[in-house]
Amino acid sequence: MTLNTAPLQTLRADFHDLTLDEALVALRQRFDGRIAFSTSLGLEDQVITDAIFRNGLDIDVFTLDTGRNFKETYDTLDATRKKYGQAIKTYYPQTLAIEHYVTIKGINAIYESVENRKECCTIRKIEPLNRALQGAQVWITGLRAAQSSFRADMGLFERDEQRDLVKFNPLLNATSEQLWGYVRKYDIPYNQLHGQGFPSIGCAPCTRAIAQGEDERAGRWWWESHNQECGLHDGTRNPLKKAA
Repeated sequence: MTLNTAPLQTLRADFHDLTLDEALVALRQRFDGRIAFSTSLGLEDQVITDAIFRNGLDIDVFTLDTGRNFKETYDTLDATRKKYGQAIKTYYPQTLAIEHYVTIKGINAIYESVENRKECCTIRKIEPLNRALQGAQVWITGLRAAQSSFRADMGLFERDEQRDLVKFNPLLNATSEQLWGYVRKYDIPYNQLHGQGFPSIGCAPCTRAIAQGEDERAGRWWWESHNQECGLHDGTRNPLKKAA
């Protein structure tokens, strides 16, 4: 199937009742182009990585090293590579862009304004992601509806118009309990920060543990009001909101 012959409503209906393993296998059979999975090495992404490697699927797995990740995140990457013996390609920000930003604005400019923080996200995350997704027909993510109100409006399949590809969110309706069940069943390596109040883990300067009762992404960019996203998913169009 090509991009232009993949109506979202049909895809959502066909994949609605599939297990994660079934969905990933069917996705590879349905699309004939490059499929790429972006992992931030959080719980959701570790579960998807396990399913891809365990089923021997021809799906590119990559991660973004922003240069400001937690040590525990690097430990998770190392443990994952060792367990599966598979390559996880790492994309880095453009060195000159980082050098210019830090030289002009300072290493902690993110706390000074929303504009500075968004510029940092663009340099460290969005630009490398765009490079990683070049030539991809489908982008797999670990997004879940329960993570935030913004993500609650997403669909199982979406169209990213900025990058001209289909986005697949196979764990959209999964619960935390189901994810931990996967981890126990398949002995999946996971980030140790999850046991310290970090359900969502990004860059170290931008992530804190959450308090009981807070949204899962409340610890991201906590010094800003009402912001839980960095812009990676701004290109998504969801005309079939709440559809299957």
